[in-house]
Amino acid sequence: PATPTARRLPDPGEAAARRTWQHWHADDYADLHDALADDATSHLSPYLHFGCLSANELAHLAEQRGGTGAEAFARQLVWRDFHHQVLAARPAAAHSDYRPRPVPWHNDPDEFAAWRDGRTGFPVIDAAMRQLAETGWMHNRARLLTASFLSKSLHHDWRPGAAHFLHHLVDGDLANNQLNWQWTAGTGTDTRPNRVLNPLVQADRHDPEGTYVRRWLPELAHLPTQDIHRPWQSLLCPADYPDPIIPPDATGHRLRTALGK
Repeated sequence: PATPTARRLPDPGEAAARRTWQHWHADDYADLHDALADDATSHLSPYLHFGCLSANELAHLAEQRGGTGAEAFARQLVWRDFHHQVLAARPAAAHSDYRPRPVPWHNDPDEFAAWRDGRTGFPVIDAAMRQLAETGWMHNRARLLTASFLSKSLHHDWRPGAAHFLHHLVDGDLANNQLNWQWTAGTGTDTRPNRVLNPLVQADRHDPEGTYVRRWLPELAHLPTQDIHRPWQSLLCPADYPDPIIPPDATGHRLRTALGK
């Protein structure tokens, strides 16, 4: 895989971690943690990964701060601990399906390359993959969307996608990365393994004005809001922006067909 550029890495060390916590508006987290453009998540994951702050201390600080935002953040720390416990109990889950899969994966190197390079023709997916390549980080909701698109919409094995994330992510934690990928791919602990996150529905919901897409796909910045997530329907779409890699109305088609749904 390509070498990550990571031009905007966070400041390192414990002192920087504590500044990040102090300056973060946790009160907004419960309402805005999925809003792609607002970028209201804590950005503390790199510091957790490298041990600059512990999850226990952050949970204690969140309890002291109080409020629905801090409580929602603490629940995410619990999920992080859960994944570490699952991997400790089932080490093979780092590379093997936690839940046996009933159908084989699809394999198309060109499709995987389009996903990896942010050239799927679905702007919210491409924007997220560009963010990852350029910064070594990705918004939490965008991680779910890109993982779902590869594993559920394109029906590709989760493992190459998880490896690509680990190669680029500055907060690339093995337990959280692998088990979140498995959760999204339907091979992990999700009680709804057939869940598909439609990228268009998700884009409309979590980036309604297209601000996130415009930030990372400047070639689409001139498109009107009604077309920003569906550039193929606009006469203003740049000629070099790719058509959708799969039909926009069939973003879960392969998996549903394979399962006889």
